[in-house]
Amino acid sequence: MTSYRSNPDAVRALVRPDRVHRDLYIDPELFALEQEHFFANTWNYLGHTSQIPKPGDYLTVDIAGQPLIAVRHTDNTVRVMMNRCAHKGSKVVSEPCGNAGKFFRCPYHAWTFKTDGSLLAIPLKNGYEGTSLKDCEAARGLAAVKNVETFRGFIFAKINDVGPDFKAYFGDSLSSIDNMADRSPEGELEIAGGVLRFMHNCNWKQFIENLNDTMHPMVVHESSAGTAKNLWASQPADAPKPMAVEQFVPFVSDYKFFDDMGVRVFDNGHSFSGVKFSIHSKYSGVPEYEAAMATAYGEQRAHDILSLTRHNTVYFPSLTIKGAIQTIRVVRPIAVDKTLIESWSFRLKGAPPELLRRTTTYNRLINSPFSVVGHDDLRAYRGIQEGLHASGNEWISLHRNFDEGEIDQPDLTTNGTSEISMRNQYRAWARYMTLTMSAGKPGDDA
Repeated sequence: MTSYRSNPDAVRALVRPDRVHRDLYIDPELFALEQEHFFANTWNYLGHTSQIPKPGDYLTVDIAGQPLIAVRHTDNTVRVMMNRCAHKGSKVVSEPCGNAGKFFRCPYHAWTFKTDGSLLAIPLKNGYEGTSLKDCEAARGLAAVKNVETFRGFIFAKINDVGPDFKAYFGDSLSSIDNMADRSPEGELEIAGGVLRFMHNCNWKQFIENLNDTMHPMVVHESSAGTAKNLWASQPADAPKPMAVEQFVPFVSDYKFFDDMGVRVFDNGHSFSGVKFSIHSKYSGVPEYEAAMATAYGEQRAHDILSLTRHNTVYFPSLTIKGAIQTIRVVRPIAVDKTLIESWSFRLKGAPPELLRRTTTYNRLINSPFSVVGHDDLRAYRGIQEGLHASGNEWISLHRNFDEGEIDQPDLTTNGTSEISMRNQYRAWARYMTLTMSAGKPGDDA
């Protein structure tokens, strides 16, 4: 078996222009290296500023296998730091969210730290007189994550100080977040309610690549969305559709529908399907909302915002959004064959309650652990995860609509059933996976 540690050439060889090796999904060593290198070298989503609105509010999350705290500091800025006491290494906070007040207090020896991470106080500090404490790492407080950006309320961080800055990394793909926020008459989003967590028994990359795989819906979702479609078929054409039917039925649209939707890919693995239209395009109008948007933006600008109904936007590697329905899903890799998916709903500030009802209905129907659509996908993921251990073929084909000219194109739009978004993701994976492998230890400049 190939050892990939300290062997960047072997890692790069796993990604070919039109296929990838199965080890990307099933090799535990590669998964460990992803935490050490790939996730630490890329910009990952932490949370939303509406989750930490007041000074002292914090949330915790693991990225690249490392525990982090995002906190609203006293100056109202968002700070991100390692959730590790500078003394003995204990986690400073263990709750997923809360309010620290004016400082964090370690639960082991009660060292305290300001909400910018700086050391505030040590019990019986005179015990350190005459030592070199003030000159060592412990005196510096909680280690800060330097690369942090907030965009329209979305908080991103990059652990290692390598690779492109935030704007260069995401480029024009940020237009999907812009559109999602602009759908609010006030131009702002806020998290609504709690989170739906759904454990997937598969590698994280299977979930990400499936989001813009438009060759599977009419096959995989025939039993769920197909059943809903058949049940509704006997209704008169002008019968008002229940919200659930509006949201279910488009999943079994035909190949032509998904091909005509189109897909756009960006540098660094980002993409969205639904360039021309999507499964969200024919939802019933909400006159009160449309009037509020026209008042806020003017008729033409409101029309431009609402007519953009992209399907899934992938912010590689950890965030996926559905701007037209105001939901996001966040990838939390647990093991080589286990991935936690978080689904969050957003409220459009200034919009009537009907919009939030539509969003939460969709999230429960499609993205939650109770979703029959979600279980269709999960069954497919499990089948892939198990099937890839079979001998005789170690490669995954990504040949559909492959063109060598796409390799050097940082921004490309093509037909919706192309596998270009997956090829684009894996080219980015190979680049960021080996960025610090080539340089040496993680965190060194490339």
